[in-house]
Formats: sequence, structure tokens, C-alpha cells
Amino acid sequence: MIDWTDRHCRAFHRQFTRHALLYTEMVVADAAIHGNRERILGFAEGEHPVAVQLGGSDPAKLAEAARIGEAMGYQEINLNVGCPSDRVQSGTFGACLMQTPSVVAVCVHAMKQAVALPVTVKCRIGVDDQDTVVALDELAQGVFNAGADALWVHARKAWLKGLSPKENRDIPPLDYDRVYRLKRQNPSQFIGINGGIQTLGEAVEHLNHVDGVMLGRAVYNNPMLLLDVDATVYGSKDASSSLDAIIDHMCDYADAHIARGGRLSHITRHMVGLFHGAPGARRWRQILSTDANQANADSAVIRRAYGVIQTSFADEAA
Repeated sequence: MIDWTDRHCRAFHRQFTRHALLYTEMVVADAAIHGNRERILGFAEGEHPVAVQLGGSDPAKLAEAARIGEAMGYQEINLNVGCPSDRVQSGTFGACLMQTPSVVAVCVHAMKQAVALPVTVKCRIGVDDQDTVVALDELAQGVFNAGADALWVHARKAWLKGLSPKENRDIPPLDYDRVYRLKRQNPSQFIGINGGIQTLGEAVEHLNHVDGVMLGRAVYNNPMLLLDVDATVYGSKDASSSLDAIIDHMCDYADAHIARGGRLSHITRHMVGLFHGAPGARRWRQILSTDANQANADSAVIRRAYGVIQTSFADEAA
């Protein structure tokens, strides 16, 4: 998610699950090629497994960006054909490419020829007035024929005309059955689902019909959803990290980032939803949203906010 799933967000989410695949923000191919690679594409070893998501419509540029991602150590290259933001519309990529599935197929082929990593695609079920039966089938057939290793489908249309990017996340109706039908038609291909999934229980139910589930804003707004993923989905017998351990790790991580010239707010902005719905959550959010922005703020802010949560839990238990 652009401006959301940066390296600090991924470092935080990795504390909840060792097995789930994490995705970068969408990175435009030109930025990957010509920009500051460490700033734009850099990630910590502890983030693995992690995939880089690319945006673009030029096969040669996407192939070069894919090679860069492979060289930097990513484990999957994903092409975004589903984002409806104003930025991607002006650049003729993202969800716009649903209208030109042959271009998507050529891009996938070029990327597959460039790297040994899995190359995957994320799309919508269609855009604007497209017939979703035709549009999704045509896109899927094209990318799989071009060698795509997986197709992730956000089970909504994207309306490029008339709806804002925010409205595109909520207003177009979800059609999970359309994605299920695509999977039944392509039993040997990996097809995953995305869109409107709010709980781990819902994710598990989807896995009865498709091969994978992608969670976005639900996890960002309530990271605790990830805490049971390893045991429930991956069958891991390792104990989940405790909240104390997660807070300790993020405090150490924050202080190391600050020592390199960063700011505490770069990290805490991703942590405000941690205690969603829990006693003390409002005060937790207030402290992280205000005190973390002060000059010279350090991990003591996180510990003070966590102290409020611990006190609230103790008061409720009493």
C-alpha cells in the first residue's frame, strides 16, 4: 500500500508472524531504476519473506526493475494491476492496465525472462464498465500464458471515472464468487484473494476456495490479527511472540533508527492500531500520535504508552 507498508511497517508486522509473506509499497519501475535504491527498496534481513511490488507498463523498464529487486534479495516480484490511485492513472499503470491485458502479458513475460524469482500479478476483477466475466478471464489467461506464478485478485471493480481511490476501497461491491469461479477454471494455477477481509476466520474460510489470502488495511489498522496466523494458517508450533517482546523489539528498533538520523514518528505511525478496541487504546493512540512527533522523542514514548495499556489491563482484571 503506497505510503503505508514501508520498511518500518514491515519490520513491525514481522514481529507477529514469521511465515506470512510481506509486500512493499508499490514502487514505480522508473524510481527503482533511477532513484535512491537503499531509500526506496532497502529492507532489513529480518523482514524476510518479503516481496517487492512494482508499477509500470514498459516491459523493458519492469524487467530492469525486477532484476534490481532480485539483486537486492527480494523473494518475489509482484506487478500491480489493481491500484486505482490518481498517481497510477496519470502514469497509465496500476488498474488502468486492466483495459490492456495484452500489455500486462508482455510485461510479465519480460519480467519472467529477466529473473529466476516468482513473478506474480495483483489485479481487480475489472474496471469501469468492463464485463468482469470477460475482463478477469482475459487478464488471467494472458498472464498465466506469459508465465506468471500467481494471480492475486482484489474482488472488486475499480472505477477510474467517478470514484476516488478511497471510495474504490469501499463502494464497488465485493464479488468473492467471481474469484472462486476463476480458481475453479484454473485449478493448477495459484490464485489468491484480497478485499474487505476483516478477520483471520474469514481468511481461513476463503482458503477453502482459493490458494492464498492477502490482508491489507485490516491488518494495518489492527496488527493483532497477525498474531495467530502462523499457528492457524501455517501450522507452526512455535509460540507467538508476546506483546512484551514485541514492544521491546520495536523500542530497540526505534532507537537504532533514531541513531541513524531518523525520527520516532517514522515508526510509531505504523503502531497506533496495535491495541485496537482494547482498554487504554485511545490513550495509546494519543501518546504515539503526539509525543512521538516531538523533537528528540525516543523509545521512552513507546514504553510510556505501553505502560498505559498495562495499567488499563490490570484495572480491568481487578
